[in-house]
Amino acid sequence: MTPDSSPVLDLAGLFELLRLGGPVVAVLGVMSIFGFAIALLKLWQYASVRVGRRRFITPALSQWRAGERDQAIAALAAERNPIADTLAVAMRGVASGADTAIVREEAARVGARHLSRMRHYFRPLEVIGALAPLIGLLGTVMGMISAFQQLASAGSQVDPSVLSDGIWEALLTTAVGLIVAIPAVAVLNWFERIVERLHEDMQDTLTRFFTRHEATGFDHAATPFAEPESGSNESPGEADAGSRRASHAY
Repeated sequence: MTPDSSPVLDLAGLFELLRLGGPVVAVLGVMSIFGFAIALLKLWQYASVRVGRRRFITPALSQWRAGERDQAIAALAAERNPIADTLAVAMRGVASGADTAIVREEAARVGARHLSRMRHYFRPLEVIGALAPLIGLLGTVMGMISAFQQLASAGSQVDPSVLSDGIWEALLTTAVGLIVAIPAVAVLNWFERIVERLHEDMQDTLTRFFTRHEATGFDHAATPFAEPESGSNESPGEADAGSRRASHAY
């Protein structure tokens, strides 16, 4: 295999790559397989829960405000989405008459549990992205040491091709390490952005729900004092005096 040739994508080419790179390339190959498997697993997980779906939020909140509480909760239960499940927990808690602060805490707990599941296997991807270049660099350093040892043993009869072959074979491990690390880091950042947006939208949805619920409660509580009937014979002063007497009585 010459320096300007590229490994063919067949079994013989892979074995040749492993032979040239040694155990370092084998380790990097295993890491790439794990990274690819994790990426596929996360894509399947995000697709199964429809992580990017948001269309159900506004209709559910509208049904809740319209008094159709059971319909809103049922519509959310039909969605396989972390935001839908968290909002349904909040609606069930409020509908049961529980304290709003307790319902908030329970909804936050459920949301945090969903976010934790969405972040599963992020650490292995992070480790692959960080270690693969270092392992490749280690292979390069070891290859360079071997090349210079061969150069030193040759003495005065130095063949430049021996040194060049040793150098490019040593640099091969660094290239493989970068090939493994770059996709892992890119996929990890993409997944982190997906979870970050999910977290932001989840917080926004819960804030919208609790704010409107509490505002509605304030509206119902803030009923104006009844004015005296037009047929009443009491003057405003007498009405005020009666109010003061009633307050003293309490």
